[in-house]
Amino acid sequence: MHKESTRTTRFEARVTPEALKIIKRAAEIQGRSISDFVATAAQEAAHHVIEETHIIRLSVEDQIRFVELLLNPPPLAPAMKRAMKRHKELFGDDST
Repeated sequence: MHKESTRTTRFEARVTPEALKIIKRAAEIQGRSISDFVATAAQEAAHHVIEETHIIRLSVEDQIRFVELLLNPPPLAPAMKRAMKRHKELFGDDST
C-alpha cells in the first residue's frame, strides 16, 4: 500500500515589515501558523492563475457570434483551399 508522503520543502520569501505584520494578523485570526497561512494562500493564488489560463470568458454577444460561426462557418479563403489541397497531396485524403 502506498503511503502518502508527509515530507515538506522549505520555501523562503522576503517581505516588508508591514506585510509581515498583516500576514501575522491574518494567520492569527484563522488560528494558523504564518507558514501554513502563506503556503495555503500562495497555493490558492497559483490554482486561480492556472485556472484563469484555461477558461475563455465571452460576453453574451460573443457567445452568440461564436455559435453562429460554428453552425454557419464563412466560406474558405483561397489560401485555406490551397493549403487543404497541398495537405491532401502530401498526406492523402483522411475524409474517408
